[in-house]
Amino acid sequence: MNILLTGGSGYIGSHAAVVLAQAGHEVVIYDNLSNSRADVLERLGRILGQAPVFVHGDVRDAALLEQTLRHHRIDAVMHFAGLKAVGESVAQPLAYYDNNVIGSQRLLQAMQQCGVRTLVFSSSATVYGEPQYLPIDEDHPTGATNPYGRTKLHIEQMLADLAVSDASWRIACLRYFNPVGAHESGLIGEDPNGIPNNLMPFIAQVAVGRRPQLSVFGDDYDTKDGTGVRDFIHVMDLVEGHLAALNFLGGNAGWHAFNLGAGQGASVLEMVHAFEHASGRKVPYQIVDRRPGDVASTYSKADKAWQALGWRARRGLDEMCASTWRWQQADVKQKKESL
Repeated sequence: MNILLTGGSGYIGSHAAVVLAQAGHEVVIYDNLSNSRADVLERLGRILGQAPVFVHGDVRDAALLEQTLRHHRIDAVMHFAGLKAVGESVAQPLAYYDNNVIGSQRLLQAMQQCGVRTLVFSSSATVYGEPQYLPIDEDHPTGATNPYGRTKLHIEQMLADLAVSDASWRIACLRYFNPVGAHESGLIGEDPNGIPNNLMPFIAQVAVGRRPQLSVFGDDYDTKDGTGVRDFIHVMDLVEGHLAALNFLGGNAGWHAFNLGAGQGASVLEMVHAFEHASGRKVPYQIVDRRPGDVASTYSKADKAWQALGWRARRGLDEMCASTWRWQQADVKQKKESL
């Protein structure tokens, strides 16, 4: 199949490009490079033997999207493009609604115009809001608590409405928990602009010496060590879930939602200690006040993905940390060599 990856040079999209290409699909990456680097294409070329086709474009550019879909004879789309920082979304809600919701609507219009009806959407567990029970399954009530999560929920609802209006649509909404880790080559991984919003890249930057210490937000939660518990999933498990979802849609029309998570939680301090073991480096940290809105624990029930897609997460904390450390070291070395 010819598959368009919006936001395909970003963290999740670039790893998906590897898995899809290695499964025999032709990949076209569509990205405005607002939160990724152009050298990702060269790195993908080193992994795959040939870099994927790249189109420099914004997901809100309906004309360019339509041109790209037609020119490359696209059969299916994986939609990764979107702003994704919770704190930033609170400060800049209009930017999030513009990029995420309107961008998705423009993409769907272009797909409709071109007769492309298969979509795998990069959603988020933030659509569930504060957990009402654990583990969280797909029947858990939705109700996001921040603008970022609400954009994902709006898009999911738009996709569900679209599937009701036209039975030829095949749509999978994949609700990510906490993607971490990197490709085994060390050539691609998570490289956020500015101060990382997520735990793993921050820990990695502390371990490599880019930042002095990690702030742990609260140690008085009702958890085994007092720190927050989250469901971490290796990025390669995550993107293998995308391939499984694409295969599923080949035989199933309509709108479908799946949790992609490990199905178990790990605490902040467990992640710190696992990273220290993988890297052989100490990760200094300081306990600070809780952040408003943080919950003690959240983790998934991913049985539906196993039953419908034949997919489950296979990689553990040690592999998540080892691959992140490999990527962090290689990235620092390459950046120094390019100076």
